Amino acid sequence: MTMKGAAEGAETKSLAEREADYAAFVEANLRRNYTAHFIHGMLGMTGFRLIYAPTFIPTYIHRLTGSDALVGLGTALLQFGAIISPIFAASRFETKQRILPYAIRTGTMMRIMILGLALAGWFLRGEALLLVTLGLFFLLGAFNGTQRVAFQMLMSKVIPIHRRGRLQAYRNITGGLIAAALSYVAGRWLIQNDVLGNGYATTFFLAFVLTSLGLTVLQLRMVEPIPPVVRSPMRFVDRVKTFPTLLEDRGYRWFILAEACCVCARISAPFYILYAGSQLGLSGIVIGELSLAYLGADTISNLAWGHLGDRTGYRSTFTLAAALWAGGIALLLTVHHPWAVFAAFCCLGAGNCGYQMSQQTMVLEFGERADVAMRLALSTTIEGTISAIGPLLGGLMAWKLGYPPVLWLSFGFLCLAILLLIFRVREPRQRQIMAIVTDDLLLPESESA
Repeated sequence: MTMKGAAEGAETKSLAEREADYAAFVEANLRRNYTAHFIHGMLGMTGFRLIYAPTFIPTYIHRLTGSDALVGLGTALLQFGAIISPIFAASRFETKQRILPYAIRTGTMMRIMILGLALAGWFLRGEALLLVTLGLFFLLGAFNGTQRVAFQMLMSKVIPIHRRGRLQAYRNITGGLIAAALSYVAGRWLIQNDVLGNGYATTFFLAFVLTSLGLTVLQLRMVEPIPPVVRSPMRFVDRVKTFPTLLEDRGYRWFILAEACCVCARISAPFYILYAGSQLGLSGIVIGELSLAYLGADTISNLAWGHLGDRTGYRSTFTLAAALWAGGIALLLTVHHPWAVFAAFCCLGAGNCGYQMSQQTMVLEFGERADVAMRLALSTTIEGTISAIGPLLGGLMAWKLGYPPVLWLSFGFLCLAILLLIFRVREPRQRQIMAIVTDDLLLPESESA
């Protein structure tokens, strides 16, 4: 049958039949798609964590400038690009039957930005190096915002909801172990010894290679289904006007607010390592060991977060992760022994891991499938906006007031997020179960039988 004939045949089927065909396709190709997402996520995480861990970028900018304010600016630029790009991406993706080609193109551009960071570090000096690096941070953030929407949509299409947590756990724990080891090597050897003339640039190039391998595997292995329903194309402005409809869901609205509080807590993330360095010294060895603590704890905790989230829902893991994150900040501020700093970075890594997994998985469970892309985009845009402004303000606060006030402010935001999660956010998986039960109870007796 030709593709045109297949499409016409699909149009003649009822929605229930198309849903059944979709579910059958997902099940038939689950092993292949599971493997593709595992390898892509594992290698991608290995590379991207070398970039986004709160150790390498802040110390790199501090080395280039010696300015806390510019550390905040550099971190902010990584997020400024992600403010609008997710909404543009979602408005386009949600009208397409297949989004893998767009995801591959976006992922490729993101990796080219990382290669650019490496080349700039090797071949530029002084003000030119700083300006190019800051520009690449902005573009990296823009493509990252689009990539997050694309790849989360792909996962929601091919991985059943009750398996997503374990998939993320297995890929994160494998990729995280590699990333933790590489971060340790990067700090102690590549950066400490300025391998190839610039240890940071060499680290960025290593991240480019690893993430590119992961993207290649996904492109070659993944088989994407055609969803039963896609949205009709709308003008971008008209689609944005529908945002209040998404926020009519009270559970999703409170979830967004709790997420926003956690993102506000990131105001201090670039300064964890700088504050620790003020206590222990900021050598390549310290950077490597604390990166190992952060990424190692992030990695080891994945399995616990994934299994707990799949079994109980991600509201509980979100709450526990925020509490662990807050505890890490408090420990970093109050106990100034090397073991305590190391333990604090373990708490920060594990807490961030639980937050990321909970937020990215939980947002998929609110509302209708047709709105998944825009819910992802709205969450990513809110996160990008706050993450862009937060480090900039944090940098100015650190410059004027020092590191502790910035860290305590983050602690306060995390406490507020915990209260919202406990008292306002309802587990969306329980709502789905209640809806099914209610529908069954409302059926006429003959149908329910």
